[in-house]
Amino acid sequence: MEIRNDSQKSKTQKRKPLHNIYDKEALRKRLDSEAFRRITLSFYRYVILEDVKSLRDRLYEEWESLGVLGRIYVAREGINAQISVPSPNMELFRANLESRAVFKNMPFKIAVEDDGKSFLKLDLKVRKKIVADGLDDDSFDVTNVGNHLGAEEFNRHLEDKNTIVVDVRNHYESEIGHFENALLPQSDTFREELRLLLELLQGKEDNKILMYCTGGIRCEKASAWLKHHGYKDVNQLHGGIISYAHEVAEKGLESKFKGKNFVFDGRLQETIGEEIISTCHQCGSKSDRHVNCANPGCHILFIQCETCTAAFDGCCTEECKSVLHLPADKQKEIRKGKANENRFFTKSRIRPKVSDLYRIQKGSESA
Repeated sequence: MEIRNDSQKSKTQKRKPLHNIYDKEALRKRLDSEAFRRITLSFYRYVILEDVKSLRDRLYEEWESLGVLGRIYVAREGINAQISVPSPNMELFRANLESRAVFKNMPFKIAVEDDGKSFLKLDLKVRKKIVADGLDDDSFDVTNVGNHLGAEEFNRHLEDKNTIVVDVRNHYESEIGHFENALLPQSDTFREELRLLLELLQGKEDNKILMYCTGGIRCEKASAWLKHHGYKDVNQLHGGIISYAHEVAEKGLESKFKGKNFVFDGRLQETIGEEIISTCHQCGSKSDRHVNCANPGCHILFIQCETCTAAFDGCCTEECKSVLHLPADKQKEIRKGKANENRFFTKSRIRPKVSDLYRIQKGSESA
């Protein structure tokens, strides 16, 4: 792909569509053929945005011309982006952000591990919120957030026996990596997480609370939510796990984060600690290898070791394995209709545990 700024093109040239028009195979080939390095990064900002739909279209046109790939949500309340940028265009991209007052001095969280293959396309959507939380923001002060702590200060507070550290991520994220002695709410969504936080922390209103998430955005809302409910000493890890890993490396600090950091892109995880703290959902052996079930009608996210990948052809159960090997038209037929659309869980917000599915299936086979 040629690196250029489309503003240099003739104004008479036909305007490109403001959405992706290529299939996954074509996108993969294009990405693999690139002769430059990409930089994966994320950023967010809670800020009031005007005329969000028009802003979305302008950003898509400008960022597509710079070769930006990734997932970006814009809403009245701000922007949330996980992207990859061609390294030759990083300064142009930064200048593009700086050209808008609402995005000036935007802090970037640069990926800890980066193979340049994190995203295939540019996906920029208008949403009601930049993180789905189910909260009525008018019912509490969303700007009254917790104290922001750097890695060194966060580590120091972890040593205090009266401190409670809380993982503000979903169960499949914390399963492969988390801070020592952290509370790990077993939620499938951030919306559910906020409810569980109040249950887990009931009666701890006077304790020092330390919160962390991937890049900091979920802690912004969660810390304000806790303060609204009477928690007095609420603190959050500045920049999340990503910034923590960089600061620990730069300052030679002890990392108190164990395992991998789950990320919402093609990499699925990046290494923070060398420990493997999770197990394969099928055989129980040590593994932190997240995959999606190879059956297109399932696609459930789970942990699968390489041995089970070979045994199940990348599927979560024998049932999905058998479906995978059916002709494509037969697979589509199985998924048709209301009665079957939830059979393989892609429509379910609360995903079942693969280990439970596996035990249930084995039990039915032996009955």
